[in-house]
Amino acid sequence: MVWAGSACRYAVDSERRKNVSDPATVLTEEERQARIRLDFTRTRDEVVQYIQRYYSEVTDTMLTVWEQEKSLEVMILDGEKRYFRNAGPNLFRIDPEARKVKLEKDGSTLSSSEKVNRLHLPQVMEEIKANGDVRTSPVRMRVKYALTVLANAVPAGETIRCWLPYPREDNRRQTDVKLLSVNEDEYVIAPDESLHRTLYVEKKAVKDKPTRFEIEFSYASAAEWFRLSEDRIKPYDRKSELYRRYTAERSSHIIFTEDIKTLSAKIVGEEKHPLRIVRKLFAYIDRHYPWASAREYSTVSNIPQYVIENRHGDCGMVSLLFITLARYNGIPAKWQSGFMMHPGAMNLHDWAEVYFEGVGWVPVDQSFGCPSFATDDETRLFFSNGIDAYRWIVNDDFSAPLVPAKRFPRSETVDFQRGEVEWAGGNLYFDQWYYTFDVEYSD
Repeated sequence: MVWAGSACRYAVDSERRKNVSDPATVLTEEERQARIRLDFTRTRDEVVQYIQRYYSEVTDTMLTVWEQEKSLEVMILDGEKRYFRNAGPNLFRIDPEARKVKLEKDGSTLSSSEKVNRLHLPQVMEEIKANGDVRTSPVRMRVKYALTVLANAVPAGETIRCWLPYPREDNRRQTDVKLLSVNEDEYVIAPDESLHRTLYVEKKAVKDKPTRFEIEFSYASAAEWFRLSEDRIKPYDRKSELYRRYTAERSSHIIFTEDIKTLSAKIVGEEKHPLRIVRKLFAYIDRHYPWASAREYSTVSNIPQYVIENRHGDCGMVSLLFITLARYNGIPAKWQSGFMMHPGAMNLHDWAEVYFEGVGWVPVDQSFGCPSFATDDETRLFFSNGIDAYRWIVNDDFSAPLVPAKRFPRSETVDFQRGEVEWAGGNLYFDQWYYTFDVEYSD
């Protein structure tokens, strides 16, 4: 490792901006199976106990039907039937009848992010209509982020290598990034050319003590909303590097399978205009693939295929389905991710961007979909061509190399959000450490 003063910024050549995957995203089958076992921990009795909150009687026939319809995610592991750790709650998100039963008992409520956006989105649209721009004045956020390795997860005296998420400085919506503190004197900040933006730091493990990596930073984040019309969008330059790159397949999660082709034909039909295609894809996925808690991405070989077969997905899963369908229809699309930073609803989050000739890159948050509080078409379609201000952008692609390079397989082989940790003896998976973060907001 070469250090320059207290901080070092690595040079990254243009190849990192291409679709080059990190070798550390390749798992052995043994590693994949071990991770699956950590995700599928529920017994039949535990799942039934949860379902009985809403169904007084749960029969074997009911369970079999839900399993066959993929509303209850289950696997046979070591000869035993094991359910996904969130199989019970997911049933009431995926199965329409179960969702109705839960709604009748619990009533309808807005999520914490929807409560924020119910007030925020009208302000965004009003400001953009008034200023004639596509961006709003930013929200400023100060973030304390910590990753803590459990005591004795690494032998005393061994060096722990840690990559923490850090804000991108090459995105028009995210500005004025300032590093305020790091709890080690030496660290490496990945350059903007790195598609996963990280702050790398090392520490020695101490016997019987947890190892804590902590950073503090601030930044400003603007909302963006494009009031698109069909006549603003020009024909694509199909020979451009941008067009070729962002309409291409990419192993293993952007593949034009027969199911993708069939689904595209069902949704898009004979439509040719890029804007109408994007809106058709956005509306269909929002309507037919509900959000549900997801297993670790590293255990899924083709995420869009998983969504189609299981009829649900979380934010990154439906975003990859949208990206794949957009690319198959000749519309450049790419991955973007980091965190949703809505007060009271801070969490990992993934979304997409599509490219319209004559307009540029436009954000699409497939998972946020059509807000339930929307009363007009502009608000209903906001997230098909806009994004709120409560974001922390870390990644501009998926499965890209980390800086410096990771030596062992990553815990998250697709995204990079929580962080990555390893030592000379191997990778430290999510069950060996945890993360926390706090946010202060100012206008």
